[in-house]
Amino acid sequence: MNTNQLQQFATDARTALMSAVEPRVREALDPNSALHADNTAACKHLAHNAPSSDDRHAFDGYVEELTERYAYRWFNRIIAFRYMDVHGYTVTPVVSSADMTNATALPEILAAARRGEYDERVFGPAIRTNEAIKQHVEAIFNGETTTTDPQSAAYGLLMSAACNYWHTYLPFLFDEPNTIEDTLDRVLMPQNLLADGSPLREAIKVMTPETCGVDTTSGNVEIIGWLYQFYIAPRKDSVMAGFKKGKKAGANEIPAATQLFTPEWIVRYLVQNTVGRLWMVNHPDCALADSWEYYIAPTSDDDTAQLTVSSPEKLTVCDPACGSGHMLTYAFDLLYEIYEDEGYAPSDIPGLILEHNLFGMEIDERAAQLAAFALTMKARGRSRRFFRKQVQPHIEQIKQIQFTEAETDELNELYDVTLPSETWNTYANANVFGSLIQPDTMLATVCDNIDEPESPALYAPDLIERGNRVLEQTSYLSRTYATVVGNPPYMGGKNMSAQLKKYVEEHYPKGKSDLFAAFMLRCMHLVSLHGYLGFMTPYVWMFIHMKICANRSSIKTISAHSSSWNTPDSMARPCRFAPLSYNEDIARSKAATYA
Repeated sequence: MNTNQLQQFATDARTALMSAVEPRVREALDPNSALHADNTAACKHLAHNAPSSDDRHAFDGYVEELTERYAYRWFNRIIAFRYMDVHGYTVTPVVSSADMTNATALPEILAAARRGEYDERVFGPAIRTNEAIKQHVEAIFNGETTTTDPQSAAYGLLMSAACNYWHTYLPFLFDEPNTIEDTLDRVLMPQNLLADGSPLREAIKVMTPETCGVDTTSGNVEIIGWLYQFYIAPRKDSVMAGFKKGKKAGANEIPAATQLFTPEWIVRYLVQNTVGRLWMVNHPDCALADSWEYYIAPTSDDDTAQLTVSSPEKLTVCDPACGSGHMLTYAFDLLYEIYEDEGYAPSDIPGLILEHNLFGMEIDERAAQLAAFALTMKARGRSRRFFRKQVQPHIEQIKQIQFTEAETDELNELYDVTLPSETWNTYANANVFGSLIQPDTMLATVCDNIDEPESPALYAPDLIERGNRVLEQTSYLSRTYATVVGNPPYMGGKNMSAQLKKYVEEHYPKGKSDLFAAFMLRCMHLVSLHGYLGFMTPYVWMFIHMKICANRSSIKTISAHSSSWNTPDSMARPCRFAPLSYNEDIARSKAATYA
């Protein structure tokens, strides 16, 4: 796979999409524009938090923020459709021509419509909105509706119809039809998608059937992670330049500053020696480890205490800062081997893995979308009928959620509890703290005991939605997992915002020197007793690990992998570290692996 081509494409696509979306955003925010008049409710929603246009600096900053968001949403959709096109999942290709390689031919969904052919599943009566879209497209083609660019107008409608259809199977990537967010995505869709050199055309050139892994067992979803890494690179460079000028990382800077795509061999090393190792110590007669090239078998000196994993369903895997999902997608492959070796039906395995085994948390919406997409593509690659089961991956974007005092009173009535306002507002700064948040046990208890809210019709739908979201996020962050793996976010204390720095100092004082150290401490509370942890860390880990593990019960072993890997920001040497780690009041992992 030529990553240089992917990098050039992603960088150019970001520039092109930002340029195409920005004027649409400005027009949508202008109450006197035709676009605003035709989509009043959606445009008012978009402008709800907009500064006055008289404050040019603040207003331009708001426009830039919206432009960034809707540009990457369309980037995600373009690469997702291209990936599904080449694998034959879309039936009628959405961004690709019929032969999959011609970057100048019309997308097949448009070519078919020009021939009067429409996929009944997409345009049939099951989706009323798409029936109306079909009629509108036909009106454009027969001249009943006039437009300056009929072909682009028709394609925009057909693209919207495809998004509507795929919402059922990929709701994390495509919004529910006829909602405000769906309307905004349509309103802010780039208008030049069919132009020569457009991101859509260039995606066809670089996302070839070969690079997308058409001839492999479950596809090459690694390409999605690389594209995401390269797409955010200009933003990362900007944030890093700001650090040199003394700027600090707030909510808008943290994702770009801390995202780093993990090379395949590092991923395999970590997953094989956490997920794989925990399975092997429970099932020593299993022969699968013979094919795991980075697996290190336990020795007689290793601690004999272990977490009991009686079946594959019990082998849970968590990545608390999952990015685009690289750790989890390889964990999917390894778990598939385990399920298969245990005699499970191949058609059932993908759904079982997504339902029982894999869990990811992420603060960045675009990364969370792509992680969920990558796992879904893994599952579909293994089972032709997977979409019929409509099993969704457990990827949770940890969102900022806030309530007023009056709203928390209503929430207590709604869920029949008496939680203080600050507990309901646990996620008021989640866009900064993310998975570092440790939910109050009272909130976790609500998650465990709640069935359905009392008399939901008496409360505002938005309040119920936010309340349920709080409980959903808490369910991810308050439980434990058999294994926890990841490439934690790196950020020195000097680059943290005052808000983040204070939080880390108060909640993770032994890890305050760097965000990755705080995350390692957090993950000791996410892993089950005798479970395994696996991380990639910079060299500094070798000097601070004793500080982090101070007051723990004992340290069993430390062993270092001799290879090293240069990252753009640091030198990292994978190492295994297995402590017996206990808190004063609650025991956690009995064996952990760090890398």
